Parts: sequence; structure tokens; C-alpha cells
Amino acid sequence: MAERTRKLLIVEDDPGLQSQLRWSFDGFDIAVASDRETALAELRRFAPTVVTLDLGLPPDPGGTSEGFQALQEILAAAPGTKVIVLTGHDDRSNAVRAIGYGAYDFYEKPIEPEILNLVVERASRLSRLEEENRKLATKASRSPFADLIAASPEMLKVCRTVERLAPTDVTTLILGESGTGKEVLVRSLHRLSPRAKKRLVAINCAAIPENLLESELFGYEKGAFTGASRTTIGKIETADGGILFLDEIGDLPQSLQAKLLRFLQERVVERVGGRVEIPVDVRVVCATHQNLRAQIESGRFREDLFYRINEATILVPPLRERTGDAVVLARAFLARFAAQHRRQIRDFSHSALQCIEQYAWPGNVREMENRIKRAVIMADGNEVTTADLELGDVPLTEQPFSLRDVRYIAEKRAIERALTYTDNNISRSADLLGVTRPTLYNLIRKHAIPLSTQ
Repeated sequence: MAERTRKLLIVEDDPGLQSQLRWSFDGFDIAVASDRETALAELRRFAPTVVTLDLGLPPDPGGTSEGFQALQEILAAAPGTKVIVLTGHDDRSNAVRAIGYGAYDFYEKPIEPEILNLVVERASRLSRLEEENRKLATKASRSPFADLIAASPEMLKVCRTVERLAPTDVTTLILGESGTGKEVLVRSLHRLSPRAKKRLVAINCAAIPENLLESELFGYEKGAFTGASRTTIGKIETADGGILFLDEIGDLPQSLQAKLLRFLQERVVERVGGRVEIPVDVRVVCATHQNLRAQIESGRFREDLFYRINEATILVPPLRERTGDAVVLARAFLARFAAQHRRQIRDFSHSALQCIEQYAWPGNVREMENRIKRAVIMADGNEVTTADLELGDVPLTEQPFSLRDVRYIAEKRAIERALTYTDNNISRSADLLGVTRPTLYNLIRKHAIPLSTQ
């Protein structure tokens, strides 16, 4: 696959030489341009890794000015591109000048396809190695929040909380609706913590039957019950030195709440059927979408366990309360699934973006991910439409982008709020707004705000 998708752009104004070069490179996807502007357009569209560039381009085919300008603009737009400059025989001065501008190599005419092919192959291999090195460097220096896609002030506040709690060993409770990304935050906390080199062990308390959950958490001794043919350590022991993540802690059966509380207090476990207390060094992080205080009041969750797991709390807002995150997430998911399913889908339609921005997303990020994955697969054109998202009838309110319109709306709302707050007292409203009485009267007329009387 890598061999078939190597891309070469040939910038040459001679039709005969274009044809010769086009058929000289096996294993490359080829694009051709005959002037500087077309070359730059192809660079943006085709994204080649290697470019062969003839310096003599129209409207100056006998000179080099247009070719050198093309070289500089190509490297400015795509610095990693390997540009091989084609020069006239014995034209070493321009070859040296091109290398000085950043060209990868030069080749003197007349063209010998076999030799030029070797030069292009070498440039392509170097480009591929550099790309692999960049990926490795990026992976090595991966951000702790690399899995988290967010730009809203609400989520940036959550990230700052995670950064503050990560170096500590406090038992942490993460609260948020289903699908908000609580597990993503746990992975980020783990990567930032001193325990990052040890394991992060997760267990979903709602996904395992009650009669199996105790042995999953605490392990069991050989012969403890029918089928226990060997001693098996539980998730808590497995996480020794690292972090234990108890997801959906609100669904933990009451029969296990007392045993978990004892572990959190004493930091020792007893396997099912065992009598030996085993010390475990582990940090515990819990998460739930349940209202634990309501469960405490109804007797379904122990209050003492709640305070033990709630030494620190992280509140994850639902997607509908994250300013601007819906569109950011949607575009990230679209790019991922379009690449994964090899679909040439570039963006959403304008109405689809409006729907994404104003839909309530009751299933949060998980719902968005599933809907966009399906939409990318089912879309007919090169963009995802409202129909592809299958969100039903979303009541849309046109949100202006013009600063003039935004200021107008904000100004009117501020005046109406001040008048309501002061019961239409002009003097007090003017003081609250920081304007004079005449200015306020002018603004009231400008916005046609009725002064209600009682």
C-alpha cells in the first residue's frame, strides 16, 4: 500500500518532456503542472511527497525567476516536500542557489529516466523515514490529554483539576452523565501520575454479575468454591503499584460495599476462601453517573463509603454544557472515520453543523461518536448532511457570526435585564449599565424596548 500511494508532482512546461517523465516513474501516483500557479494548486490538492521542478516556467521559460519563486512558495506551503530542481547542462550556479533555498537535490538535463528515477526514489524513501520519525517523536512526547478532544472553558477547567490531582494519591470520584468521557480522564490522570509506569486496571461494577464481582475484585484461593481449581489474584492485587479504576461505583452491590470500605481503610485484601491479609499499594479512582447522595438517602449506598471514595471530586459536564465542543468533536470524529473507512468526506454541510451545535446530545460524546461513524459510512456526497446524522427534527435558531449583530443582541439583552432588575427605574438602570440617562433613553429607542408600567 505504501508503495502505491507515493505521490510525485512533475512541474514542467514542455509537453513532450511531461509525457516522458509521466511514464518514467513506476510505483508513484503522478500529477503534472505546467506553471507556478497550477503547481501550487496541485500541491494543495495532491499533497505530493516529492516534486521535480523545471526552473524555466512561463511566463519566463527562458529564465529562472518563475521557477525560483515556485520553489520558495512550495517549500513555504509544505516544508517537508522534497523538491528536485531540473537545471540546464553546466548550470551549477542555479543548482547551488536552489539548494540554498531549500531544494533537496538537483538534476542536470538532458533527462536520463533511470538516473532521475533513482534520485526520486531516494527522496521518497527519505521523506517516508522522516515521517516515521515524526510519528515516533509524537508518540514519545504524547500529551497526557491526547485522547481528550475539547476546547471549551468548561473542559479546560476539568483538565486543570486532573493536572492538580494527578501527582497526589487521594481517592478520586469522577461524576458525570453516561458517555461524557470519564474513562478518558482516568487515562489522562494515570499518565500524569507518578504511577504512570505501573498498570491502570479498570473494572465496571455494573457489567459483572454480583456473584462473580467479589472474586473479580479480591481474587480467590484454590478450592474456595466449585470450579476454583487454582489460586487467582483479583483486580485490586493486579493494580498493585498502579491505579484501580472502579467504573459505575454507584452500581456496586451492597454486599460488597462493606468489604470495599475495609480495603480503602486498611489497604489490605483477603481473597475469597482465604485467611491471609495481603497489603496492596494502589490508588483508587471511582466514577459513576448515579446520584450517590440520592442513593444514600434511599439506603442503597453506604454514606461512610461515599465519604471514603470522595476525597476529591471531578465533575464532568455533559456535552450540551461545553461551549463549542460539539463542533470540535464532530470534526475530529469525521476525520477519524473518513480515514478509517476510506471515504472522501471533507466536512459537514452548514445545516448539519447547526444541528450538531444545537442538538442536546442526551447520549453525550458516545452518542455523537456513533452517529457520525454511521453518517460517514452512509453519506452519498463529499460532506455529511443533516439527513445523514439522523437526529430527527432539531429546532434550529440562527446564531449570528457578525460582530455587529452579536453586539446588538448582547446590548439589547443587557438593557432589558437592567430594566427588569430595577423595575424600569431609568436612573438606577443607567448606573448599572455605566451610561448616562440620555444615552440610555437613546438606546431604549434604538432597540424599541417597551417600558412597561404597573
